[in-house]
Amino acid sequence: MHQKIRSMSITKHNWTKDEIIAIYNKPMMDLLYEAATIHREHHDPNVVQISTLISLKTGGCSEDCGYCPQAKRYHTSIETNPFMTVEDVKEQAVKAKSNGSSRVCMGAAWRNVKDGTEFDQVLEMVRTINKMDMEVCCTLGMITENQAQRLSEAGLYAYNHNIDTSEEYYKEVISTRGFEDRLQTIENVRKTNVTVCSGGIIGMGETVEDRAGMLVALSTLDPQPESVPINALVPVEGTPLEEQTPVEIWEMIRMVATTRIVMPETQVRLSAGRINMSREGQAMCFLAGANSIFSGDKLLTTPNNDLNEDMKMFEILGLKNQQPFAKVNQRESVEAVDSKFAPLGEKPKWSRPGHTIERNVEATVKGK
Repeated sequence: MHQKIRSMSITKHNWTKDEIIAIYNKPMMDLLYEAATIHREHHDPNVVQISTLISLKTGGCSEDCGYCPQAKRYHTSIETNPFMTVEDVKEQAVKAKSNGSSRVCMGAAWRNVKDGTEFDQVLEMVRTINKMDMEVCCTLGMITENQAQRLSEAGLYAYNHNIDTSEEYYKEVISTRGFEDRLQTIENVRKTNVTVCSGGIIGMGETVEDRAGMLVALSTLDPQPESVPINALVPVEGTPLEEQTPVEIWEMIRMVATTRIVMPETQVRLSAGRINMSREGQAMCFLAGANSIFSGDKLLTTPNNDLNEDMKMFEILGLKNQQPFAKVNQRESVEAVDSKFAPLGEKPKWSRPGHTIERNVEATVKGK
């Protein structure tokens, strides 16, 4: 029997797994209606942010994340590149802005940030892009509180650190760092003015219960992440998850809708895997509460939608680009010479669980 949905949504931090599973499994029409209604209470449904992802350093990562072709232990066909210069990043940011992006996210295939020349370059990149009046996000692996403060000073808008999946299933995907390290990094970011971007991936062999568990972990954070990317696994040959069956569009729609209901004020990002979605499928995701996409021909190492195709889709659907700093005000960058936070040369003891994941081991052996 159809139940009348609440007229006013509230942000709550005590969602249970059973509650979220019940939402996820609702009849599709009821689920979409509730998610779309809540979306309209907190966001303009006709506005979607366009972001651009820049890979500062591709490949050579020491981790064993089962989904990632950048892990050096797996034999994949990705091309590695040396660390980008500030000038190269600025050039790409200028292009991204001219193509309609209001946010630039910079990623590096690092386990964790280490103080030194390369991190100093990242800080200068952040200052450069912030001065271009664009939101700037970084995803650099685990960071300490002092490193987060330095990024904040430089003008960083958001830090991305995905928890990937539920705490239980995480152990089936990654053995070289623990779930608690993800949460500690988010906690370190929360001690600054930087917003949090954290989400996960569906299609890695997890259950609906795992998907709900991931949303429990994110929604019970207080405050909840300002941004939650929902990725569909893009299986890459040579990785342990190369033979996973791609998720169906209905699973993506359900995940987006459930995320929107559970985290009403969060920006839900339709991220990796969009290349395999039709315009109609993407439109359903926007209706369900997604209000951000990544534009450009690549998402770090996997193919992404063509910009012209995205612009055509926006035109058909009557969507408008979200302007930068629409959610949180821009902050002025502090120059390096005026910084109050010096590099400490920290050597934090991030965990290395070291348990055996058979498919990761098999993919490593194949890669030798």
